[in-house]
Amino acid sequence: MQAELEAQFQEFVRARWSHLVRTAYLLTGDPHHAEDLTQTALAKAYRSWRRVSRTDHPEAYVRRMLVSCNSDRFRKRRVTESLTAAPPERAGCDDAVSRADERGTLLAALAGLPPRQRAVVVLRYWEDLSEGEVAEVLGCSPGTVKSQASKGLAKLRTVPGLAQAMSHAAPAQGGSR
Repeated sequence: MQAELEAQFQEFVRARWSHLVRTAYLLTGDPHHAEDLTQTALAKAYRSWRRVSRTDHPEAYVRRMLVSCNSDRFRKRRVTESLTAAPPERAGCDDAVSRADERGTLLAALAGLPPRQRAVVVLRYWEDLSEGEVAEVLGCSPGTVKSQASKGLAKLRTVPGLAQAMSHAAPAQGGSR
């Protein structure tokens, strides 16, 4: 029986790894932290895979672990970042560089949100989960999701250049989400 559970877990990881890392990246804003966070959540899921695999939505269960592990990261220690006065020089500005700048603006704006608001905004608007699904993942009420989303979006609207960057990004992606 243990071999069968391990095979199920390995298949789950193969199928959902990139999606979970992308969600973790949106939560952390750093690709290395995202992989670490995903590995931590999957290690916890592995230890209780017998219970996790019996749920209706194992991915939702693991996604909740991802959010919890990210919150734990903030409780244990604050990660300090060293910001520079000016960005590095660029050789030229083409569409790829412009999209990277826009993505950087969005990620910086997300990083400025408190962890709970950031989780709600990422799960609700990037992962396209319903308010009920986000509430289930975060273990809160739909009303909390609504208020945190409202506060998070209001704060994002105050970020200089974000609205302009996103209005340019929408046509390049074929529409807005």
